[in-house]
Amino acid sequence: LSREDFQRIPELAINPLGDRIINAFFPEGEDQVNFRGFMRTLAHFRPIEDNEKNKDQNGPEPLNSRSNKLHFAFRLYDLDKDDKISRDELLQVLRMMVGVNISDEQLGSIADRTIQEADQDGDSAISFAEFVKVLEKVDVEQKMSIRFLH
Repeated sequence: LSREDFQRIPELAINPLGDRIINAFFPEGEDQVNFRGFMRTLAHFRPIEDNEKNKDQNGPEPLNSRSNKLHFAFRLYDLDKDDKISRDELLQVLRMMVGVNISDEQLGSIADRTIQEADQDGDSAISFAEFVKVLEKVDVEQKMSIRFLH
């Protein structure tokens, strides 16, 4: 599949983070994704069934685990892939999500407050650990799940 194939999907075309989601399917520098790569990325969105929660703890962590879902979401914000969400990265994503409905000043205020609330080590950015802490009470397993066949 190519990026254009994904862009033809109406739900992705209208999603403000559609381009970020599409990019997640493609390995660095690649223009196409094969079936295996497509399924590996899509697996992050598979719901966690009750019987899966008690699986072998020594086996590999499934792609749809809470931790892997959070890593996937974090990468949507971490545009430069430096393992931190900076104010500028947060602003870019907020701008994608709200468009021109909010002024740059208001967006800046939202970004500043978000970083102020999440940043525990004082580096003016959000690390993955801080991201996880902010979302600890959010039902990520449900919110990042798509039922494909039922």
